[in-house]
Amino acid sequence: MMWEILEKAAKENGFVTAFAVVGLVMLLSGVISRKLTFGRVQGSAIAILIGLALAYVGGKMSGGSKGLADLALFSGVGLMGGNMLRDFAIVATAFEVHAEEAKKAGWIGAIALLLGTVLPFIVGVAVAWIFGYRDAVSMTTIGAGAITYIVGPVTGGAIGATSDVMALSIATGVIKAILVMVSTPVAAKFLRLKTPRSAMVFGGLAGTVSGVSAGLAATDRKLVPYGALVATFHTGIGCLLGPSLLFFIVRALT
Repeated sequence: MMWEILEKAAKENGFVTAFAVVGLVMLLSGVISRKLTFGRVQGSAIAILIGLALAYVGGKMSGGSKGLADLALFSGVGLMGGNMLRDFAIVATAFEVHAEEAKKAGWIGAIALLLGTVLPFIVGVAVAWIFGYRDAVSMTTIGAGAITYIVGPVTGGAIGATSDVMALSIATGVIKAILVMVSTPVAAKFLRLKTPRSAMVFGGLAGTVSGVSAGLAATDRKLVPYGALVATFHTGIGCLLGPSLLFFIVRALT
């Protein structure tokens, strides 16, 4: 009887349930970080892996495409992890940026932003070529997905890519974001992510807002606004260059 009451309350208050689930995951991740890794692996990175595992289990149980959110009990997770709150969180980080610190990035930040846009695109195009895609449209779309998972479908839609290629471009961007999320806390010491300037350069090179934000949050949350500030520009730049200059270059080469 008690379980039925709790289940009904959870279903009727999905958003609150989502916050409770995330809170429990963060609590468990913190315990695992302290007790099993002795602080060497940040709790946020562990939470990301647990979240991915839960999404996989939820997708298998429901047979749907939204992971845990396809289960009625956890439907609020879909809203909590949706575009609205994600974009709100990204915009909110900008209010913590100190202008004087942001200016210190200078030309280094701009160069990092350019490299972070072009280099992932080249890698994405190379991977598309290796897996048998030889036409300029498919190669450009998958390459654009390596910039961010938003740039891929935007570019593909503009140049006439098929739906399966656009899906691959999204998957490419998601994999990149996950890699950045998980590897940032581990590589933070090597990359010397200690100052706002270093965070901005890192954000420019990494290029994925979600990956950079989560990775820096697991490293030093004070650096999140600076990394996200520069990484945010990747979507705009990618959407401008993907269906135009980058596509023309790939078409000329192929």
